[in-house]
Amino acid sequence: MDDDLVGALSFIKSSAHRQKILESLSSTIKTPSEIAKETDMRLNHTSMYLGELKKKRLIICLNEGSRKGRLYQITGLGKRVLEILNRE
Repeated sequence: MDDDLVGALSFIKSSAHRQKILESLSSTIKTPSEIAKETDMRLNHTSMYLGELKKKRLIICLNEGSRKGRLYQITGLGKRVLEILNRE
């Protein structure tokens, strides 16, 4: 396992909320509102966690310049993290 993957695993395992959001994005592209509703989290908390996940390159924002209706997608690194977590 490389250092990026180990760091990402540790980051996700340390927060159930981050893991919920990552799992929410595992199947399709979503907006923060859709993620908040699906994970039963407040929108402001969802946005904060999305920012954290984006900094760690686990997700990307497809339309960064938009103020409303931003779309988020899981990255290859994010998918690898979920695959490992789902094996446990």
